[in-house]
Amino acid sequence: MKPNYRRCVSCRQVAKKESFWRIVRVHPSGQVQLDSGVGRSAYLCPNSSCVKAARRKNRLGRSVKARVPEQIYQTLEERLATRTSTERQQ
Repeated sequence: MKPNYRRCVSCRQVAKKESFWRIVRVHPSGQVQLDSGVGRSAYLCPNSSCVKAARRKNRLGRSVKARVPEQIYQTLEERLATRTSTERQQ
């Protein structure tokens, strides 16, 4: 893979890392959070099918090797809702 390219844990699509959402298990606390932090990370496409599949099949949890809190999935769904409403306005 080229530098600065990542793979979605759900659909396996490869693209520049800026086009994905980053989920991080922070070291050493083990807390899972979005977008920032140093530690083990996974990338997810910003579309509803990838978020639903990642949630249903626990793909984020397996990738970061930790339990992903429900709040993370709720935040991702909120981002999807604001993203689609912004696209509709344009």
